[in-house]
Amino acid sequence: MQPTQRVVVLALDGVYPFELGIPARIFGAADGRYEVVTCTVDGRPVRSNADFTIGVEHGPQALATADTVVIAPISPEEITRTLPEAVAAVELIPPATRIVSICTGAFVLAAAGLLDGRRATTHWQLADVFRKMYPHVTLDPDVLFVDEGRILTSAGAASGVDVCLHLVRKDHGSDLANAVARRCVVPPFRDGGQAQYIEQPVPDQGAASTAATRAWALEHLGEPLTLADLAAHARMSLRTFARRFNDEVGLSPGRWIVQQRVARARHLLEASDLSVDHIAGEVGFATGASLRQHLHAAIGVSPQAYRRTFQASRRG
Repeated sequence: MQPTQRVVVLALDGVYPFELGIPARIFGAADGRYEVVTCTVDGRPVRSNADFTIGVEHGPQALATADTVVIAPISPEEITRTLPEAVAAVELIPPATRIVSICTGAFVLAAAGLLDGRRATTHWQLADVFRKMYPHVTLDPDVLFVDEGRILTSAGAASGVDVCLHLVRKDHGSDLANAVARRCVVPPFRDGGQAQYIEQPVPDQGAASTAATRAWALEHLGEPLTLADLAAHARMSLRTFARRFNDEVGLSPGRWIVQQRVARARHLLEASDLSVDHIAGEVGFATGASLRQHLHAAIGVSPQAYRRTFQASRRG
């Protein structure tokens, strides 16, 4: 077994209790691979955004001992007041330490200058505020999390689960990450991004759902699947189908199909020894080059690198 990694979670005044507990729950279910401790900027209890305070056993000195630091989110109303002391605490983190933010925790990293010139995300409702405050950060509000190597940022609320599972997968392979997900009764990987959850106009009550067509499409990913094919299956006009699909899913049909193909390709790269070209055909990308392009756009790595990472962990 690999040495235990120390995860230190920084709790600030106005912290969201649900998100604060995510690292302990996910990493704590990883067969003893992680030790999780929680600290505050002064070692004292912090107010939550609910009607209770949270006591901790560690002060900011714990940040210097971490392999990974997680910045838990705070209510938007607390951001401006809390940033100075939060940035001071972040400055105690050694340069090589991995740092993760959940939701509004990205504001702390941006205020500390750690996101300048980087791609990052935060809760979609705060995207405009974030952009105005930190114009030197490339904000992507459509994704669940962004992995920039040493710095990772995640979107709102439950995306903290996604990024923590991603780290378990990255550190120890997909088998352990999947086991942790089962123990916590959460999906091991969620397709798509925050766009699924951005508030959309309520569809007409009489509108036919596109769910049956989506299920059909998943069974036929290896086929071309044009918009005309999908609309014909749903027995709608092209325009009506595209509008209703976007209303229900938050994505265009084309973008959704690409995401599902990438997700299926990732599974096959992890679970099989099929060639990249073969997998490309199985999931509906015309060539291996097309699969490489779409996979790199989605997760920033090539099929070969992805397979090396996760198959080596699974077999080792």
